Amino acid sequence: MKRFSDYKISRLIDGFGSHGLISPAKADDVDLQDMQIDPSSVPDEYFVYANNDITEAERIGYSNYSYWRSTLQVFLKSKTAVGMLVFLLLVLAFTFIQPYLPNQKSPTAIHLNPQTNIQYRNVAPDDEFWFGTNSIGQDLWSRIWSGTRTSLFIGLCSALVSNVVGICLGAIWGYARKWDHILTEAYNVFDNIPYTVLRMLLIYIMRPSVPTIIIVMCMTGWIGMSKYIRNLILIHRDREYNLASRCLGTPARRIIVKNLLPQLVSVIVLQTALAIPAAIGSEVFLTYIGLGLPVDIPSLGNLINEGRKVMLVASQRYQIFFPMLAVSAITISFYALGNAFADAADPRNHR
Repeated sequence: MKRFSDYKISRLIDGFGSHGLISPAKADDVDLQDMQIDPSSVPDEYFVYANNDITEAERIGYSNYSYWRSTLQVFLKSKTAVGMLVFLLLVLAFTFIQPYLPNQKSPTAIHLNPQTNIQYRNVAPDDEFWFGTNSIGQDLWSRIWSGTRTSLFIGLCSALVSNVVGICLGAIWGYARKWDHILTEAYNVFDNIPYTVLRMLLIYIMRPSVPTIIIVMCMTGWIGMSKYIRNLILIHRDREYNLASRCLGTPARRIIVKNLLPQLVSVIVLQTALAIPAAIGSEVFLTYIGLGLPVDIPSLGNLINEGRKVMLVASQRYQIFFPMLAVSAITISFYALGNAFADAADPRNHR
């Protein structure tokens, strides 16, 4: 970008004044914008290059507004959301410190009656076994916390990987129009295969394990997120502020990160919060059909499947009640927390 230097402006005025184009008396009051001069007739020596910082191209003013500070303020106003967040943090913390607490039993150990040397089979909750035992004498209290730890690990890993891949692909898919055809065909290939059938086939081939379930869920979990992000990007892509950014020469990656993705924070947070209990539910379903984790690895899916077998026996229904209570509490907490944070992240709710 070129601009007149101060010294050469005076030379330009003097030069045009000497040719009768500007009177010397009015030379000090002349406004260069009012000078009807053909730019091509002005020599290059009368110009100097002006510094242009591309990072400052869109800066038009300053404000005390902070998006994340406003989001946090709105979120903290909701007592329900704060309560759910505290509850989830306590559950996550307790799942990791529970094995190190005193008088905790191993989740895989089979406990015997010291007097008869017989397994504690289907013992109802009491002072020794807080949640009772299963049919082979294993402590349900330890198994539920160990299973919660396993299921949360699966849910968090699969949700994180699926959403990161889905957001990246969805942003490219929606913004870079030259990639639209290729990514649309890839989406159609994966979307036309039933997720349940694909997961069952992959787990059957790869053998059930924690890494296998995470990989299988990640291979199909990105599909819905990428299509959702792509549709939202298309809505915001050609709005005036993005057109202005492209005209100013702003790189595409900066437009996506600075202009587009902040508009989708509320949606991304909500989808992430829902993906975690959805992954836990998928693990429970895979265990129900016999393709879940091995029995020697405690998980909420295994515990619910074991409790389902004895749910018709009134005295043994505690074996399905406690695992279902854990799954329900985690699912409802993530759902309520995701909704609350999504509302707080919406700029329309900021003041």
